[in-house]
Amino acid sequence: MLISNIEFFYDFGSPKSFFVHKLLPNIAKKYNVEVIPKPILLGGVFKLTNNQSPMETFKDVKGKKEYENQETTRFVKRYNLAFQWNPYFPVNTIGVMRGAIYTNKKDFGDLYTETIFQAMWVDQKKMDDPTVISETLTAAGLPTEEIMEATQTPIVKAGLIDATNHAVARNIFGAPTMFVGNEMFFGKEGLDEIDFLLSNQ
Repeated sequence: MLISNIEFFYDFGSPKSFFVHKLLPNIAKKYNVEVIPKPILLGGVFKLTNNQSPMETFKDVKGKKEYENQETTRFVKRYNLAFQWNPYFPVNTIGVMRGAIYTNKKDFGDLYTETIFQAMWVDQKKMDDPTVISETLTAAGLPTEEIMEATQTPIVKAGLIDATNHAVARNIFGAPTMFVGNEMFFGKEGLDEIDFLLSNQ
């Protein structure tokens, strides 16, 4: 079966989702396939799957944090990515993820996604603060009032819950997760695997 798209499940609060956001489009372009963004709430996924963040899971493992930092530094250098660890991490992303649900099918959806990822993982902003979110959207030329109001509506709130439940129903346990057809790939490590799969289709 010829692959036409890659589904990309993400949460803005995941630094590895940021890496995939920056690099997956290059792979998609290489093989003339489309990236379909799928915003989810990672905290909700963790709760529904009895999972934990790596920071929590490995907090007592000697040397693990240091290695992760070293490995991240290597990865960022390899791909020449602008990246700064967010000092407010972990950030409660429910507000900006609701915004992603609302903007996902809008003509400014790509700009919204890029703006929030940039704010989180380059500009080190506190993206669970409504004032900071509002200022960030306005600076990017996005319809701030429209987006902020939409995040408080029942349909958008339910949309994020539904998207998260749908992800878990597909056996997603974290983010970033990608699907190529029925094949699931997890983490930034999945990028090389996707490249290899598409090169052999």
